[in-house]
Amino acid sequence: MTDRAELFDSITALIAPFNKKDVALTDATTFAGDLEWDSLTVMDFVAAVEDEFDILITMNMQAEIETVGQLVDAVAKLKGA
Repeated sequence: MTDRAELFDSITALIAPFNKKDVALTDATTFAGDLEWDSLTVMDFVAAVEDEFDILITMNMQAEIETVGQLVDAVAKLKGA
């Protein structure tokens, strides 16, 4: 599971500049509830993730992703890992 751990670390590093409240990040951390992100922050963050991993996250996918863990799994799936 090292690949998932590395992916988690990469994604949490991307979250850091957006993590204004310095929330401890786990698989269960929610973007709306725990991190209190608004839609603009989400869009900026999604763009950063897409650029970092050279993937495209659809609007439908974004609507289903509520936690850091779900995002890690979605990126892994999109990358074919």
